[in-house]
Amino acid sequence: MSENSLQLIVRRMTWEAEGVLSVELTHPDGKPLPAWTPGAHLDVHVGGQVRQYSLCGDPHTPDVYRIGVLNEPASRGGSRYVHTQLRPGQPVTVSEPRNHFALEDADAYVFVAGGIGITPLLAMAREAARRGTSWRMLYGGRGRASMAFTSELAALGGDIALVPQDELGHIDLDAALAELPDGTLVYSCGPEPLLTAVEERCPQDRLRLERFAAPVVDRTGDDEAFEVECRTSGVTVTVGADTSVLDAVESAGLTVQSSCRDGICGSCETRVLEGTPDHRDFLLSEAEHAAGATMMICVSRCASGRLVLDL
Repeated sequence: MSENSLQLIVRRMTWEAEGVLSVELTHPDGKPLPAWTPGAHLDVHVGGQVRQYSLCGDPHTPDVYRIGVLNEPASRGGSRYVHTQLRPGQPVTVSEPRNHFALEDADAYVFVAGGIGITPLLAMAREAARRGTSWRMLYGGRGRASMAFTSELAALGGDIALVPQDELGHIDLDAALAELPDGTLVYSCGPEPLLTAVEERCPQDRLRLERFAAPVVDRTGDDEAFEVECRTSGVTVTVGADTSVLDAVESAGLTVQSSCRDGICGSCETRVLEGTPDHRDFLLSEAEHAAGATMMICVSRCASGRLVLDL
């Protein structure tokens, strides 16, 4: 457990929709929890694994974190554990909130949610409503029964379009994203086909995405070995052409927090002290890639022959 971990307890679990449970977490002594902003997530230790869940409550309620968990048939075990074994009163270890999907200032917002992707966007819509900023929510799901938090959305009073696929088909992205007014940002979270469709229709400078899984990317296969100095621990390793920085440092005996190993969760984000990363994650922004201050060591490599990391 890292020094930034929190030991919380489950206060309440609520059925929000077919196959979707919300889980409220509080401090055992009722203390306020570290602050968070819309788009933030927690690393949650469940069933011997670490999984990422977006915070979908209200940042202005300082004593509780709320996450929404879909009972995913293809689960690697995290959601299944939450649905079948986690219960109110039990302890849970989580990270402090992290946010790579922050709600930036804008004149207006369009939120595009697919399925459980509603969780970070619900908090964003709530914040937009609080600010008095114009916003629209396009929320698609398999059917109405599986679409969580719809009553909370309705209470916010925004322009909301619910699109159950079994009744209305897919979200009409062509109409929704055509001729966006100046100053409008589009935030989308959901399954990869939805995100790909949004990307194809939205200018990149207007678009902010959060993925459930890494998209398939063809690589040339000409990766080269490079050296990584872990300055804090005094360990230097060679990262082979067919291995990752994360695997190499773990093989050298270092413990690094990680989860997805696909460059989408941010758990292994590491500070770069020297050298130029070859960024291959799907999380950091273009500006963050250009700055090169941190990298996701599960997928990113080296563009300068050698890296010095804060490990």
